[in-house]
Amino acid sequence: MEYVSTRGGVRAVDFEGALLSGYAPDGGLFMPQRIPSLDRDTLRRWSGLSYPGLVKELCSLFIPAELVPRHALNELIDKAFSRFRHKDVVHLSRLKDGLNVLELWHGVTYAFKDLSLSCTGQFLQYFLEKKQKHVNVLVGTSGDTGSSAIESVRGQKNVDIFVLLPKGLCTQIQELQMTTVIEDNVHVFAAHGNSDEIDEPIKELFADVNFAGKYNLMSLNSINWSRIMVQIPHYFYAYFQCTPSLDTTPLPVVEMVVPTGGGGNITAGCIAQKMGLPIRLVTVVNSNDIIHRTVQHGDFSLAESVKATLASAMDIQEPYNVERILWLLSGSDSHLIKTLMEQFNVSKRLKLPEDLHRKLSETLGSCSASDQDIVGAMRRCWEENQYLLCPHSAVAAHYHYSQPHRACLHPKFSCFSFLSSIPRCCLAPASAAKFQDAVLRANLVPQIPAEITALIAMETRSTPLERGQDWAQVLRGQIEAVAQQW
Repeated sequence: MEYVSTRGGVRAVDFEGALLSGYAPDGGLFMPQRIPSLDRDTLRRWSGLSYPGLVKELCSLFIPAELVPRHALNELIDKAFSRFRHKDVVHLSRLKDGLNVLELWHGVTYAFKDLSLSCTGQFLQYFLEKKQKHVNVLVGTSGDTGSSAIESVRGQKNVDIFVLLPKGLCTQIQELQMTTVIEDNVHVFAAHGNSDEIDEPIKELFADVNFAGKYNLMSLNSINWSRIMVQIPHYFYAYFQCTPSLDTTPLPVVEMVVPTGGGGNITAGCIAQKMGLPIRLVTVVNSNDIIHRTVQHGDFSLAESVKATLASAMDIQEPYNVERILWLLSGSDSHLIKTLMEQFNVSKRLKLPEDLHRKLSETLGSCSASDQDIVGAMRRCWEENQYLLCPHSAVAAHYHYSQPHRACLHPKFSCFSFLSSIPRCCLAPASAAKFQDAVLRANLVPQIPAEITALIAMETRSTPLERGQDWAQVLRGQIEAVAQQW
């Protein structure tokens, strides 16, 4: 199993090479050269596995045993999930009106990023210890990624992590989960800009190939393939929990509704679908609706500005993982993807070719939810179930509550499936405990765990990044200063 850039300008790398990287040197994103195909017998055999068991099986398809022996892989994954609060790691709540909510937030920071980052942190440590190597991790966050990434590497002697957060644009709890980690290897920057602006200095440093190589730069954002890989099991677990039987022909379909920001989770769903899992995918966004417009109209173009919404972790205008989805749907046409993405990088506007747009709209449904929609879904879910949704999960619930059942052409089997007769699963990326303002906005009462309340009294540390500063240069200086200590 080798990994290639979506833009085709660099040699293939192995899993270790893809893990210890950020963007590929040609500006693309690493993807497996080949997507494994699973048959019915494999799906039936896997249907009884626990969530960690599914993660082990799926990761073993993408990480050759020559790189990480299977027994070592199993141990790394078990260690990664040892800090999760739920005995099953992931839990499906079955609520009224056919609303199935897959709770992905039982990790340390109460967000789904803990699932992929806890494993990725273990994989990273495995290779670094083996080669006695040090890396500098660059992470831009819209809210949840930063704290999960910090928790995955905090205190590790061979990793320094540099996290950029958008000051004032994520919740107080999200910010405190980052700034209260006082570790020598954790460096947090509070930037006066939005999540897309934060990505720019990170892209600039990765584009400086000499600097990136000299200081062993890598990323734990979902540009990192490992993040995508460890999210693929969500879909298999949800499918096996929701499907009534695997004994019918064709296999039953389950609809997965996916709250979407940078697009990593929905990319994992597209890969699961390509592997043979019979799922229908719906990507749901907030008022920052570039992915919705792309699915509906082939219009991958920036709006005038990023809108601040209740679902703040999804306040993204440039969902970089769309490049991976387009590469998959184009038949791995790296020349086409390079042309399209370079056009987008220059003009920030892109009209998809008709054939590619058709394939995208066949693969994904889409929906956009306003803050009013989010509040309405949170309130209805509470009134009917006494169940608190975070605003991101409520985007998915809004789709469930508002979309009429209709017939749809299932892209995998080219047969009509009626949504009224198939299960639907909404992915819940975070706990409502992290989003007290949104809960109060819905006239509901927050339920706040003690460890989150305790953050308010803790010491904080961060470096401000002001408008007008050269943020990339500030980062360079900090990385160089840290490197002098080695």
